[in-house]
This record gives sequence, C-alpha cells and structure tokens, in this order.
Amino acid sequence: MKKHNKIYSAIIPAVLAVLSLGMSSCNDLLGWDMDKEYDTSLSGDKVFSNEALTRGFLANIYTNLPDGFGPLSDTQFTGASRDAMTDNAVTSWGLHYYTKIGSDGYTAEDHPLLGFWNTDLYGIRKCNQFLRQARADVIGNEAKSGDDNHLYQRNIAEAKLLRAIFHFDLVCWFGDAPVLGGDGDSAVVFDNTSDMNIPRTNKSDALDWIIDQCNQVKDVLPFRYADESTNWGRVNGATAYALISRARLYRASKFYHKDGDNETALWQAAAQAAADFIAKNNAQSNPYRLHNTGNPNNDYYSIFAGDSYDPTLSEEFILARSVWNTNQVERVFLPVGFTGRFEGDGRTNPTQNFVDCFEMANGKKISDATSGYDDQNPYAGRDPRLDQIVFHHNMTWGRADQEEQRQLDMSSNAGGTGIDYTSSMGGTYTGYYLKKYVNNISSKSPTTYKHAWPIFRFTEILLNAAEAYCEAGDLTQAESYINQIRDRAGMPHYSGLTKEQLLDRIRNERRIELSFEDHRRFDLTRWMAYDDNAETTNYNTAESPTSLRHLFGVHITGTDVVGHPVYTYGPAETVNTRVFNNPKNYLFPLPADEVKRCPNLKQNPGWE
Repeated sequence: MKKHNKIYSAIIPAVLAVLSLGMSSCNDLLGWDMDKEYDTSLSGDKVFSNEALTRGFLANIYTNLPDGFGPLSDTQFTGASRDAMTDNAVTSWGLHYYTKIGSDGYTAEDHPLLGFWNTDLYGIRKCNQFLRQARADVIGNEAKSGDDNHLYQRNIAEAKLLRAIFHFDLVCWFGDAPVLGGDGDSAVVFDNTSDMNIPRTNKSDALDWIIDQCNQVKDVLPFRYADESTNWGRVNGATAYALISRARLYRASKFYHKDGDNETALWQAAAQAAADFIAKNNAQSNPYRLHNTGNPNNDYYSIFAGDSYDPTLSEEFILARSVWNTNQVERVFLPVGFTGRFEGDGRTNPTQNFVDCFEMANGKKISDATSGYDDQNPYAGRDPRLDQIVFHHNMTWGRADQEEQRQLDMSSNAGGTGIDYTSSMGGTYTGYYLKKYVNNISSKSPTTYKHAWPIFRFTEILLNAAEAYCEAGDLTQAESYINQIRDRAGMPHYSGLTKEQLLDRIRNERRIELSFEDHRRFDLTRWMAYDDNAETTNYNTAESPTSLRHLFGVHITGTDVVGHPVYTYGPAETVNTRVFNNPKNYLFPLPADEVKRCPNLKQNPGWE
C-alpha cells in the first residue's frame, strides 16, 4: 500500500493495489469495499456530491488502520512479528529491520519503520477531508430503523473515531503528537502550499483529547451493528468505548504522567472506563464475550486460526483490520521442516524469556521449587496456552490426511540437526517458532486461510479492568476480571495476593494473552519497564530469562541414558541482546526530513 511522504498529499487519495504475495482482501464480499481505489483526477466537489463516491471515500480511510499482517508480505525486511523488537521474540532472518532496531542501530535519517508517521497523518487528513466536505443531502440523514439511522451523523462519527485511532497510534510510536482536530469547516486540512510547522501536543494532553473525541461519538454509533455481515470491520460504539479504555489505561501509566497528576484518580478513571464498556456490553442482546467452548487446550488458538476459524463470526473481535485470504502468515511463521509445494520460513522465534512466563498448570511459576517443573521435560504440565502459541520440540504437527503429521524436531546435534532446526532461508535461534495465527497447512497441497488482525478484542477490556482496579487498590475487583481469563485458559484463580504480587501476575497474563498483537512494546513503554531496579526485577541482568535486555533460548542435543533429549538453556543464538538507551528507545524518532522541514515539531529525545 502506498505510503505518502507528506500529509498534504493529493486531496483525493490514490490508493494503490492491496498488498501482494498471496494476500487479498475479502471485505468487498462483506458488503463494502475497504480497499476502494480512487482516480486522482477527481475533484473534492465531484466526490462529495456523489453518494457512492462519498461512501467509497469513507471506506478507503479504513486502509490506514494498524495492520500487523500487512508487513509479512515483505519477507526480506518486515516478514516477522513486530514482537521481535521486544523480549518476546527474535527473528532468524538477518535482513529484517527488527534486529537492528533492537540494537539501536538506526538514526532518524535512515530508520526504516517510520511509515506509521505518514500512514497515521495521512489517515487523519482523509478523516478531516471527510468531515469538511461530506454532505447530509448527499448521504442522507433520515431517521430509519437499523444501522443506517441518521446515516450522515453516523458517518461523521465514524470519521471522528477513526481520526482518534490514528492519533492514538501516533502517540504510541512517537509520544507527543500533532493534534489535528476540528469539526466541519474547522477540521484541519493543510493545502499544497502550507506545511505543519506546528508544536506537537504533549502526549498526556493528546490522550485526553482522544478520550474526549471518543466520548463525543461513543453513543452516536451503534454499539454493535445489527447487520454485521455487511458492516463487519467498521468502527462502532464498542470501538469508541474500547479506545477510551485503552487510552485511559495508558494515561494512568507512568510514561504518560505529567506534573500535577493525581495518580490514584487516573487509575480509578481507567477502571471506570473498562467497567463502562462491560456494562454497556452486558446490556446488548449480542454482547462481546471470551471465546470459550470449555476446551482450554484449544480455545485460545481457535480465536486466531483453526478449521472453524472465521474472524467475522468471532465473539471476541471488536475491531479488526480487514480479512486477508492468504497463506503468507503460515509461510513466515511455520517451522522450516515443512517443505514441498509450500515451505515454512520460520522467521519469528519466541524466546525462552517468553516461554518461561507460562506457569505450570497448577498456577505456580516454574521458578517455584514446589511447582513440579522439570527442565528436562519442560513442556509437560504447563499452562495450556503455551502449546497454543508456541511451536516447541516434540510437539505433534502437520496434516495427517496428507501423511505430513509428525513430531517437531528442533534438535541441534553436531552429527546432524533436526529437520526443523535450520534451513537456507530460516530456522530457529531459540528452539521455538510462533504457532499463533498458523493454520495446519499442507505443504503438499496448500490452500489459503482467512486471517484478520485484531485491533481491539474483548480480552483486552478484561485485562485493562484487572490492571486498573489493581493499581487503584481494589484487588477483589481486579481478581474477578483476571480470573475470567484464567477460567477460559483452564488455570487456577488468583486470590490472596498482595497488590504487588497481583499486579505482576496481571502483567504476565497480559503478556501471554496479547502476545504477538503489537502490545508488548507499548506496554513496556507505558510501564517504563527499563527504568525498574534490576536488583528487584532482574529485568536487566544477564543471568535471568526475566531480563528485557538479554534474550534466551534452548538447545536440544543428543539423548540421555533413557533416550530422552537433553535441554540446555542459555543465550539465544546470534541475536541475544537488546540495546536500550534511556529515554531514547522508548519512542521512535520523527522522520528527520519532517523535522528539518517543520522544526517546530522537534525531534524526540536522543534522536536529535
């Protein structure tokens, strides 16, 4: 998808072809075309005097929403999970940008992942263009039953909410952000002769503005659309409530504090925002809920993949970015031993740090001497979600109907490595591969599968509530929310913990449940985790897999006297450290050219 270098690009956007390499959108099959293309020769007057073109313009704004699957098309440079910039994973492909970002190897002049700046600002500009020029007499604003009641008002609310989402994404990546708001004719749209040489708004105030925008539209939009087969993928009232919850949680977090803040009040507001979503949701005839069939050994996995997976029918997805019919997701994540007409690249390798955060099935940490953990039988008796998120040695995988089912072999014996250990185009630096999102594809007879990137899902609301109530001191309420997630996972409830202990467990649940959904980097930032005292957290020590700076893996070699593999734990191969310069690496830099052109924006600290 085309990325525009300046936010004052053509008034009517030209959107190029959807990402290639096996990905194709099916939103047009759902009744509206999210990937609408436009003729750049069209004038604004012509577009907004035509109902179909106006509708298409609004649909096109959705192409700017965050999408973690889109970058997987570029196997050379971005074809891995963005969690490979965190302690959750590394990537085994040396050309991927994430490794050099993790070692602080770029400058503001050559940083390759600053497209968020352009994509978000371009999305904001399109929203404001719509707010300025959309016409009630063209769209229609009659009172109707169903989703199209006062359609013009609903469409205006959609644009305002999308604008808030793009601003929030800017804050996450860049901190202080230019707030380009306004309604109607006052909506900020720079023309071709002007630039945005304006000061950025403080990140805390920007979050407050985002929350205010959401409050303006949360009850104008239907909480859920009556016809979700047609409107799936559109923002709704639930999206606004969910963004309020996330923004309140961030606003209460350490990184987003400002002088004069009442920290307790901020956490109480964050707790109330999550509670407001839950109350509004509970009043619906068809509420969002945890996907829970009573099978903890598969329920988490089936939120994202599996034979019956259909994101448009998910009980959990509040907002997702498009639906891709593709097997590119499988290609970049699948272990390298699966070859044929289709071959796995295995480019995302979860770390031992991540694997170690999964408790035993009895609810005890593996570091607890009474937990029953055996480091020579490390995957037995663990939290069921481990086997649903991570491919590990001796796991059974592959299509039985194609005679491809076998045990995974990540062994690295000197006399001959396991089939899943390495290949010319990939392999594992940690002993693990990412299973989440991966369908059980046949290498002999491959097909495509539906994939949808989750932007908001119901699990996050419960996690937000648990964290906020815990921070506000209401441990009973915090436990009630986190234990709903534990129930789905088949894990024991938390009870009787101190605030510090419960908060540690809630943060760990968040790491597991939202893993590889682009939350980890932002969570570590808002917690200012790299500022923590190494003596109490071990976050910065080279000896502990709880470290954020030191990445670990496992080598599986030989067999012991009874024929079992030998597990040896240590630093991950090749990529085993993260460089973190504080405060520089909490944020990305603004594109250097933008700051040179618009010096009032100012560069982020450390990137000057």
